[in-house]
Amino acid sequence: MFKRNPFPWRKALCAGLASSLPILIGILMGNMGYGLAAGIGGFAYLYVFNQPYAQRAKMIFLVALGLAFSMALGILLSPYPVGMAIGLGVLGALGIFLFGALKIPGPSAVFFVLCFAIATGLPATPDEARIRAGLVLLGGLLSWLISMAGWFFHPHGPETAAMKKAYSQLANFAVSAAVGKSEEQYKTVTALKEAEAILLSGYSFWTHSEQYKRLYLLNDHANRLFLEILDLTRNGKALPLEISQSLLALAGAIGSRKKNEAKILQPEMSNGRIANLFMKIYDADAIMNEPIEKIEQSVKIVKPSVKSQLLGAFDKNSIVFLSALRYGIVLIVASLISYALPVERPYWIPLSCAAVMLGSTIVATFHRAIQRTFGTMIGLIIASVILLNIQNAFLVVPTIFVLTFLTELFIVRNYALAVVFITPSALLIAEYSTSIHNFTLFASARAENIVIGSLIGLSGVLLFGRKAASSKLNHFLAKTIRSQGQYVVGLFSEDNKKMSFHESGERRKMHVNLVNLITIYTSALGERAVGKSKLESLWPAIFSIELLGYYLDSALKYEERPILSDQELAQLLYVFETMARAVEQNLPPVPRQIPELQKFSTIRNEIIRLQKALTIGVEFA
Repeated sequence: MFKRNPFPWRKALCAGLASSLPILIGILMGNMGYGLAAGIGGFAYLYVFNQPYAQRAKMIFLVALGLAFSMALGILLSPYPVGMAIGLGVLGALGIFLFGALKIPGPSAVFFVLCFAIATGLPATPDEARIRAGLVLLGGLLSWLISMAGWFFHPHGPETAAMKKAYSQLANFAVSAAVGKSEEQYKTVTALKEAEAILLSGYSFWTHSEQYKRLYLLNDHANRLFLEILDLTRNGKALPLEISQSLLALAGAIGSRKKNEAKILQPEMSNGRIANLFMKIYDADAIMNEPIEKIEQSVKIVKPSVKSQLLGAFDKNSIVFLSALRYGIVLIVASLISYALPVERPYWIPLSCAAVMLGSTIVATFHRAIQRTFGTMIGLIIASVILLNIQNAFLVVPTIFVLTFLTELFIVRNYALAVVFITPSALLIAEYSTSIHNFTLFASARAENIVIGSLIGLSGVLLFGRKAASSKLNHFLAKTIRSQGQYVVGLFSEDNKKMSFHESGERRKMHVNLVNLITIYTSALGERAVGKSKLESLWPAIFSIELLGYYLDSALKYEERPILSDQELAQLLYVFETMARAVEQNLPPVPRQIPELQKFSTIRNEIIRLQKALTIGVEFA
């Protein structure tokens, strides 16, 4: 299946440079083996996505260190099969956990596993571990330099792009809100959450610039505008078209060096609330154009600590933790099997297993195994043509560049097509790294071990997760609802001002549960062919829970919130507990009365919608 994602031309070009340039330098200095080792460090560039440069600088450097450590560890443990298996399993599990807990997109642990696996097959002594690791680190630092080049031209490019997307989507929502298009509402919430996440991840002491402050204030305004539009259209009343046009004009002006020339005109006939909404749009325009000293708003930025994120995921019920544990155990088993079988180049078995197990669901894992197997076979044919005709070492450089370029270009469209180019690239590195020029041996070992590794990975997922998600879905659904109830009570209790946005225990607990719920639900859809329609009927409830979480977070940003009486708080807590118990018992919840929430009617309305959604979708096999 081909996805309709745009081709990442710039990233593909930079990835090709990061992987091939170190090899060229090694050849020019008279040691191609060292150049290939540094080229492995070029894998660090494959972790570049749309991160802010402040986050990218830290992440790519840490990835480069991780790849260097993987190389050293692989060389040191290569004489000891059992030690190598345990080391590979721990390395893979640690990678999966860190990338999952910190919500870092990308290839996760797979390239650390690849680097470790290649190291175990090198004709290198333990004394060379330090040199090889240093070369990998140098290649990774080259990737760091390439990835940071854009900072000189657009230091806040990713943050600006995220805000433009948020305001454009807000304009689309302003048109469709009155007719109740939940898809546009969900897209808007997603865009706003992504923009805030990118802004927070891009904050550091050296990026606290005037431009960053403007973007952060624009983000706060976007959230307030969304809630205002939602409230104005809850009775199905359409908004003036000028609102959408004004928001589009704002989106076009964000990041532009020219003053916004698009006019924001208020309609001739408008009531007080519409006029107030336009005043908020004028304020957003002023944030972009007025001197920062004239903007009477303070910027309070508090990032969630890495420690709190890791501790939140380090829990026996955390899907991130359980996935990392499963990943590590299956990798250990695959490694032990590979060394017990009479196969050449056994490290390709756990490597293929690691790649296949990155499928998000069982169905995705099955598809990934098939795609990897057939893609490899076609790739072997291409590799045969390349390796049998390339005798000049200098020709390896443009070949690696082209193969890496094509891999990155097509990975966003189709995994099998990308594997077609990954295979000859990996064979080239292995052929010249080992200095054993026996292509037939490498190709046959690669094909055989890919099949074995894919089967082990698929078996591991089937064994540990065939119905794991389906069996836990009710539990996590009830748990998330209960945590939202505790969050609501904290927001509107007498001590609500003591709650901090990023350090609130209630907020953190709800988000951990929400991440687990979404992961479990997605996995459950991939586990079951029978009863899938019943699982899909739960989507309105999952959607409502996500929206409610967003509204609760938005309410926490307001300093002035109503204080409910003990009786009203008890009623709210009872409503959430009723819904949670109904989910646990596979019964539709009995609709309960929701107390009025002055100025926060969106929260009350969403709780009512959640009760209705659970009534429809909670009964499933």
